[in-house]
Amino acid sequence: MTRALILGGGGMIGQKLAHRLATGELKGYPDLDVTLCDRGFPAPGAPGRQITGSVTDAGLLTKLAAQRFDVIFHLAAIVSGEAEADFDKGWQVNMMSMWHLLEALRAEHLKTSGAYVPRLVFTSSIAVFGGPYPDKIDDEFLSAPQTSYGAQKAACELMLSDFSRKGFVDGLSLRLPTICVRPGKPNLAASSFFSGIIREPLNGEQAILPVPDTVRHWHASPKSATGFLCHAAALDTDLLEGRRALNLPGFSCTVAEQIEALRRIAGQDAVDRIQARPDPDIMRIVQGWPRNFAPARAIDLGFKAESSFEEIIETYIADDLAR
Repeated sequence: MTRALILGGGGMIGQKLAHRLATGELKGYPDLDVTLCDRGFPAPGAPGRQITGSVTDAGLLTKLAAQRFDVIFHLAAIVSGEAEADFDKGWQVNMMSMWHLLEALRAEHLKTSGAYVPRLVFTSSIAVFGGPYPDKIDDEFLSAPQTSYGAQKAACELMLSDFSRKGFVDGLSLRLPTICVRPGKPNLAASSFFSGIIREPLNGEQAILPVPDTVRHWHASPKSATGFLCHAAALDTDLLEGRRALNLPGFSCTVAEQIEALRRIAGQDAVDRIQARPDPDIMRIVQGWPRNFAPARAIDLGFKAESSFEEIIETYIADDLAR
């Protein structure tokens, strides 16, 4: 039996991933036992054993590492806006948790004389990049974050790469696009409005647009995100040739193009529920984000995402709107 651990398993992506794993989605692992760890879980939750706790608890991470899971998905984090507002919390949750996890896994590796080498898939972010940007960011572009959140994610990428180089773990860092359309309530991410201007109108509610509609960004759906994670867990990492952080596929569009896609799918009444209300703090953060990518390596390795924003909206309608 293959055993998988999802850190951050109570969150939206963690729950969707657990559901997907339960369907046998993870290639090469037909008999899979899943454990989810988070500070709390929705009810009813996704299938799997639940452990309640925080990734800031180094003792908990040591206990989890001692269980020697075969595959570990590290999704736990605080989001960009919160990490920028609370400097100490951002580094404790987003960076130190990775350090304690890797140290605990290295200890288990040494106890087994090198036999235990888990696959560790980490959800990084396109926030590891900073401007000035080319028209499209390719796989050679420099990682130079301009936010605390981006710096924390970049630090985790470097740690995971080095621990993998030493053979303690077999890791990948996935630089996720902004995940859209997210179901449920808005969160504290500065990017939350990208989902809000679609989700709220489709649910008959008003939405706030805090940035100009000329803002361009890089998106993928929650369905694509869980697909990325499953594909990474089964990938032959020798193909990475030591470069263990990947820019993932997505779709680039402006806010105006998002709104036009909403109009085509749901009509003018939905669009009329969007209210422009400029927010200088969010605009300042968003101005430093990348806008478009040419993720050739990930595409060659078999990662896939949507090819239009209409497809992203339709995925939300099919998977989450009725709930």
